[in-house]
Amino acid sequence: MSFAGKVSREETSRQSRESRGRVEGQERGEGRGAKTPSRWGRVLPPPRFSLADGTLLLGASSLNARCWVGSIWVFKDPARAPNEGFCSAGVQTEAGIADLQWVADKGILVASDSGAVELWELDENETLIVNKFCKYEHDDIVTTLSVLDNGTQAVSGSRDFCVKVWDIPQQTSLHSYRAHSSSVTCVASCPGKDTVFLSCAEDNRILLWDTRCPKPATRIVCSASTYLPTSVMWHPQQSDAFVLGDENGTVAVVDTKNPDSALSSAVHSQTVTGFAFSTHSSPLLASISEDCSVAVLDSSLSEVFRSRSHRDFVKGLSWSPVNNASLTTVGWDHQVLHHVVPVQSGKNPETNCIKE
Repeated sequence: MSFAGKVSREETSRQSRESRGRVEGQERGEGRGAKTPSRWGRVLPPPRFSLADGTLLLGASSLNARCWVGSIWVFKDPARAPNEGFCSAGVQTEAGIADLQWVADKGILVASDSGAVELWELDENETLIVNKFCKYEHDDIVTTLSVLDNGTQAVSGSRDFCVKVWDIPQQTSLHSYRAHSSSVTCVASCPGKDTVFLSCAEDNRILLWDTRCPKPATRIVCSASTYLPTSVMWHPQQSDAFVLGDENGTVAVVDTKNPDSALSSAVHSQTVTGFAFSTHSSPLLASISEDCSVAVLDSSLSEVFRSRSHRDFVKGLSWSPVNNASLTTVGWDHQVLHHVVPVQSGKNPETNCIKE
């Protein structure tokens, strides 16, 4: 098949998905409040706190009859999650949710299993979630999202090997890159830099991106990890440093200017699934894993807290913006756990679990 024929077929496929999305959007009330979810799903993307008031945003995916659907849940009181009765706003989506992010105060950007990037928004009373757009630009599951520092653009990664940069107000993709040769597992925006982000994929590559450059991607090779990278996150106070997690459970702090000098530690026994930095003056690093544990590390990667309360893969985490000792995690065990991390030695850690 010629290149032109392949492009034509892919464009026809994309147009078909967009047409289907418009019809489904009309059916589910796009532009109005869509169908409210009736039950809590079992496969959970990371939890997200609103920096404005500490409202907790959760997503879920579940099998409903023969359909794989998603749902978005908002809890004004995070301690009540995931009890449906205390959800202040919720909506069912037409496909599962792999990732989601707050945009400004009330926008919710969603990575969909359908290949779409969706924007939802809380209404003025924050009791209804309405759909703003649904764009089928990826050809496979959108696995990861990150909002850039300017707050008006975002990056998405997918199983179609592509990384896309989005203009959220204009509801369009600005750039589409295929520098990876396998599924993209994580993208991470750089604090303080509107055009810089990281990506990692199952092709065993970590790429440093700057969209201002004619060739925007530069490969970062880190000798501290020889396994597939699974999660990356920028250090909030060091613009040239990021943390890396791999499928073997290794956590490494990498300097982009000298990646071979990375500080690393075997924190977990299985795949690292996510990171989050606290807001302390000397930030603590929380990491989660498929070994069902949650670890909190200091700047030297020494362990200051460990929880094994989850009974299945831990898939998401977030620090509370109103209490820097509170860490929330979600797992495939259907639990949302609120951990109290000791900020002083000698203080006993606590875990509060509320489940269905």
